[in-house]
Amino acid sequence: FTSVRLSNLKRHLQTHSAEKRYMCHLCPKTFRTATLLHNHVNTHTGTKPYKCSECDTAFVTRGELSRHRRYKHTLEKPFKCTVCEYCSVEGSKMRRHIRSHTGERPYPCAICSYASKDAYKLKRHMLTHTGEKRYECCFCQARFTQSGTMKIHMLQKHGENVPKHQCPHCSTFISRKSDLGVHLRNLHSYLAEAMKCSACEAVFHERYAFLQHKKTHRGGKRFQCAQCSYTCNK
Repeated sequence: FTSVRLSNLKRHLQTHSAEKRYMCHLCPKTFRTATLLHNHVNTHTGTKPYKCSECDTAFVTRGELSRHRRYKHTLEKPFKCTVCEYCSVEGSKMRRHIRSHTGERPYPCAICSYASKDAYKLKRHMLTHTGEKRYECCFCQARFTQSGTMKIHMLQKHGENVPKHQCPHCSTFISRKSDLGVHLRNLHSYLAEAMKCSACEAVFHERYAFLQHKKTHRGGKRFQCAQCSYTCNK
């Protein structure tokens, strides 16, 4: 990080410090910077000062507003991978993606040899050591360490009572309508930049179709040497 302003450098250095001198007057939480504290207090008061100019939605932080505009209105993905065609709305997602190329796992478990590419997965892993089961089934009160395990349980054990939403583009069933929206955005939204198959010349503008196509190459070795029995799939 470099800056022409000393004040910007001092503010940036606070992101590396473990000191949290800004204390919320409504709860015990503390923060490294005044801006983080201000945003946190807004969550208590319900204040959402950052309003979208294109719809009626408002947000607690400027960053949330920026992400909203990219996801809902501009569809801009300014963070582009230098290794592959992946691009992202958020810088944090790009940092996680880059680790799939480098193999870096900067979040190690203090108890076992597990290490994760992101902090959320490490927190989820730690539950396997603590035994904490924070997710409870609303039908039978069975408890689980992970939300995904609880969802599978609800669909398998209480399937008739759990509302199911079928994707209009594929055979996937999803329990929550909000999750269906995520599924549609991630797998069925139109991609301006086509995804190219590495095993043949096919290109796709939908992630789901691309993934389905890749399955057709599994185990198949389409290219054979004309002079010997060697075959390969690329």
